[in-house]
Amino acid sequence: MNINRREKMSTPNKGVRCVVDSCHYYMSGDRCGAEYIEIRPKDAETCEETDCATFCLDEQEENNPDIPPQFY
Repeated sequence: MNINRREKMSTPNKGVRCVVDSCHYYMSGDRCGAEYIEIRPKDAETCEETDCATFCLDEQEENNPDIPPQFY
């Protein structure tokens, strides 16, 4: 279990669009249900250099024997 895991809200985080459906916080309609998000790194200069530090693999994916458990 990731000790940095955020609360998952019952409604999407308004204004945040996410298409990563393997994330624990993914909600239908390409929305994010994380209580808050963290984007890194601080010194990014392009979109390609950014990363969602809030991402963690969905529990359904965690229980899939073909996918090793991972938290980012």
